[in-house]
Amino acid sequence: MCASRPWMPNWSSPSSRTPPASNYLIRFVVKTIGLREIWYFGLQYTDTKGFPTWLKLNKKVLSQDVKKDSTLMFKFRAKFYPEDVGEEIIQDVTMRLFYLQVKDAILSDEVYCSPETSVLLASFAMQAKYGDYQPETHKPGCLTADRLLPQRVAGQFKMSSDEWEKRIMTWWADHKGTSREQAMAEYLKLAQDLEMYGVNYFEIKNKKGTELYLGVDALGLNIYEKSDKLTPKVGFPWSEIRNISFNDKKFVIKPIDRKANDFVFYAPRLRINKRILALCMGNHELYMRRRKPDTIEVQQMKQQAREERALKQAEQERLNKEMSAREQAEARQREAEDRMRRMAEDMERAKRELLEAQNTIHNLEMQLRQLQLAKEALENKEMELRELTSQLQSEKMMSDEERRRLREEVAIRESEVNAMRTEVQRQTEVTHRLQDEIESARREAAMQHTSVINHTTHIQHTMLTREDNHTDEDENGVTELTNDADQHVPQRELERTTAAEQNQSIKSKLEMLTRELEVVKDERAVTDYDVLHMENKRAGRDKYKTLRQIRGGNTKRRIDQYENM
Repeated sequence: MCASRPWMPNWSSPSSRTPPASNYLIRFVVKTIGLREIWYFGLQYTDTKGFPTWLKLNKKVLSQDVKKDSTLMFKFRAKFYPEDVGEEIIQDVTMRLFYLQVKDAILSDEVYCSPETSVLLASFAMQAKYGDYQPETHKPGCLTADRLLPQRVAGQFKMSSDEWEKRIMTWWADHKGTSREQAMAEYLKLAQDLEMYGVNYFEIKNKKGTELYLGVDALGLNIYEKSDKLTPKVGFPWSEIRNISFNDKKFVIKPIDRKANDFVFYAPRLRINKRILALCMGNHELYMRRRKPDTIEVQQMKQQAREERALKQAEQERLNKEMSAREQAEARQREAEDRMRRMAEDMERAKRELLEAQNTIHNLEMQLRQLQLAKEALENKEMELRELTSQLQSEKMMSDEERRRLREEVAIRESEVNAMRTEVQRQTEVTHRLQDEIESARREAAMQHTSVINHTTHIQHTMLTREDNHTDEDENGVTELTNDADQHVPQRELERTTAAEQNQSIKSKLEMLTRELEVVKDERAVTDYDVLHMENKRAGRDKYKTLRQIRGGNTKRRIDQYENM
């Protein structure tokens, strides 16, 4: 079995032909795969400086910084992430594309994931790929070719690949009855709680020259220390940002709060500021759109998705019922086969006993014939004895006594023979009865087997994403984001909790596995981010608790905190 890899549609063209317009490429891809939620996605390529860059859809392909090689290669990737996959993703194809991309980011360690969570995610990945765990099919070693865990996790504990596989299979079996789409959704619900999920990191400096990371994601802008991408120190939601602009390497963010200073940072290159601006615009637009009523088109998409999922759910329930009925029928068949096997064993045992009885009777009859011959010899002897003289009287009496004993012995032997004949007759009757029962059981099993066999018999619309209007030649750019009317939109993310906190079963599993892995941990292989994760865990911090903490206080205080870092 081969490990799943993210599906990245690509369009390639020999340089001798004129490539189609950028928006044609995106239309071609989304139409091919039946994708309607195109606002999350874009086409990515490697520019002439070797940096990953997003294709601008309002410009011609060759007018952009693409390599003028014989082949142009583009990856269809998620550029923006939803806040909550369970609430926002509408289509199954969208879910699958996010699942493949996020899974690849976790397995390649681009997104940090703790060892215990990695095992749980791997179990959902196996459910998504293979369906229900089947012990008779999924034997030990069947996952050898699959990418199950990040290499960092696999090498951090004194465990063999077989031991890891066994742990993953144990949790995989718990997901029985979960559809492949549901397994992908559960994977993403857990993955979105990871601190680095959906974050684009950029190296920046504040006015003091301190090297920091700027994190841009679906919820806002966060500032990280250079040594820690897991725990942001200052955060700004999109609803607090009025205007963003850059001039060469300087980037300026103006907050809604007019009493607060501008949020200023410096990027190492102009092109970095352009990427930051584009990501800020897209994430801000999606953030504000989520907090407004759905458009008619989105309402229609959600209604269609609900109907399709209802049909899939009904089909899944029907399949589950058929599977349950089949399992019950197979159980009955196994019981009938066991009963038939036991009857066959009883019949075989009865045959052996009958054969033994027949041998015993044969031996007894031989003994009886020998006794009869002895009796005849005895009678002849008696006739001779009557002619003997009186001096042999004592010997004659002894012969009578011997004769009596012989007769008694014959009688005993005859009695034993008769008893054995009776027992043989009984065993013969038992054998006939067992044969009848076995034949009846065979007929019943055949009928049940027949019953089991009889019982178990994209919308392709397109739309264009919003384009970036500034050009590559511009050394500055200004974009208005939030107006005064939108500054009080609800920050629903501050009320969220992790999937593990919401599900006691998952929480207990993770805690148990953490304790078990602690015993076999190789301390020499622990990374800096493992240490940071464990410190956060001991302090009771998670992604959403940290978010509430770093957004505390007014905007002015948080900007001052950033400037003093």
